[in-house]
Amino acid sequence: MVNKIFSGKIVWITGASSGIGEALVYELVSRGATVVISSNDTPGLERVKAGCPDKSSKVICVPLDLSETSGISDIVEQLMKTLGRIDFLLNIAGISQRARIDETPLWLDRKIFEINYFGTIALTKAVLPYMISQKSGYIAATSSISGRFGFPLRSAYSASKQALHGFFETLYLENKQNNIRTSVIIPGRVSTNISFHALDSEGKEHGKMDEGLAKGISPEKAAKIIVRGIIRNKREILVGRGELTLLYIRRIWPWLFFRIADKVKST
Repeated sequence: MVNKIFSGKIVWITGASSGIGEALVYELVSRGATVVISSNDTPGLERVKAGCPDKSSKVICVPLDLSETSGISDIVEQLMKTLGRIDFLLNIAGISQRARIDETPLWLDRKIFEINYFGTIALTKAVLPYMISQKSGYIAATSSISGRFGFPLRSAYSASKQALHGFFETLYLENKQNNIRTSVIIPGRVSTNISFHALDSEGKEHGKMDEGLAKGISPEKAAKIIVRGIIRNKREILVGRGELTLLYIRRIWPWLFFRIADKVKST
């Protein structure tokens, strides 16, 4: 039996023009939700909407660039006037990195943080008062397996994702009484284009698929795992396969983790 938790609800998904975000759009539309889709790729959003031909009226495109936070409050206010409420906010958008620390200029660290951390919390802070007012809501943020530990060529990416854990755990503790739930999504290897768009030491796109990601689970499978985690109200939603064991190894045997991580291919 299909769980009805999303039926008739308003779900806002960032990073919705590709990868896990796109797969979540199709999954949640099929479950009866009205889905607001956002990305800085407007043609990509229109393509995703066209991918729901029987339910395109249930998909609303709202272009959004998380690196520009100044207009986010106005976008949220307008959306609330149009829809009246937001039941779920799924922060999926983000950008990765492929550069050594000594080769990464500070402006690039700031850029990655601006998108992954500040953009995500800016949108969350803009939506939160409305959810508090309606006395219900669900907010998820996408971290990463490397948001739980350091990993080569991912210094700013890893740090920005680790910062999200502190923010969203606090958000949950402060708003339990407001009936607002939160989850942090922790993907391992998912076969998306994230490595293509990852930034190198010059801020240019990496432009190729990592070998590990190519062998990862599909975005469609990732979306189903995430939806199942939301239904079960999990604080952390682990997405992947065997690579997730590194999380437990890091926690229980840190010495072993560093030995393994030193040998794992970073691309």
